[in-house]
Amino acid sequence: MEKGPRFKIWLMSMRPKTLPAACAPVFIGLAIAYDKVSINIWTAFVTIIAALLIQIGTNLANDYYDYVKGKDTHLRIGPLRATQAGLISKKHMKVAFITAFSLAGLCGIYLVFKGGLPILIIGLLSIAFGILYTAGPFPLGYNGLGDLFVFIFFGPVAVMGTYYLQTSDLNNIVFLASIPAGFLSVAILVANNLRDYKSDKESGKKTLIVIIGYRFGLFQYFFSILISFTIPIILVIITKNHYFSLLSVLVIFAAIRPFRKILSTREPEKIISVLAQTSLILFVYSIIFSLGWII
Repeated sequence: MEKGPRFKIWLMSMRPKTLPAACAPVFIGLAIAYDKVSINIWTAFVTIIAALLIQIGTNLANDYYDYVKGKDTHLRIGPLRATQAGLISKKHMKVAFITAFSLAGLCGIYLVFKGGLPILIIGLLSIAFGILYTAGPFPLGYNGLGDLFVFIFFGPVAVMGTYYLQTSDLNNIVFLASIPAGFLSVAILVANNLRDYKSDKESGKKTLIVIIGYRFGLFQYFFSILISFTIPIILVIITKNHYFSLLSVLVIFAAIRPFRKILSTREPEKIISVLAQTSLILFVYSIIFSLGWII
């Protein structure tokens, strides 16, 4: 296989459209910390790299374990899974996700030096659950627990962990600010699970939507989006400050298109774009909210 196409296959396997979910909570945590301290740029940079590596490692591990457990089949509609398609061998995919998590661990050494035991615990749990999402005897993603852990680790854990690395402190404001990152990350997962509803049901992959029903998935998507855009309003009311952060609420209008799409059809091919659109909503929200907060 030529070098160019092989690079594209590896890039596709990393699922770049999901990576904003790794960066967004770091941006929000840094913005809230900016109120209290001068931001340590190097620590911020290493935090972002570590978050990206954990997300990439998780995506590669999912590609590997979904194939090994027989959850990726010809019925699945969506971005190509390289292991299932035979484009990357099981051995190479396993080496790849172990490498990504190992590099994240190297970044973590510096971060633990800065943040101590809490950061060590966060790092180890993030890597462990990144693997256990699809691995082990009770994979979280196959038993309806994926949504909960996505909210926890892409919301409070990531935002508050970033804030703690900069300030060595925590408070209610940073917790509230973490909620949109968590719920918008859940919305990305829901978009993925709505698309894969039929194939997940056939393969025995019990996502929350498969367990409770497709209509619940629609409600879950709408709720995750709507609750996220109430938080900036609550934060401004509490702090009586940071009014420019309210501009982030306008991003909700970008959700109209994916709302309409998932309401109008259940055909997987027609809702593939919803995941990328939702990921973009999270990324744009995090940028506008963060910049608005520090102005």
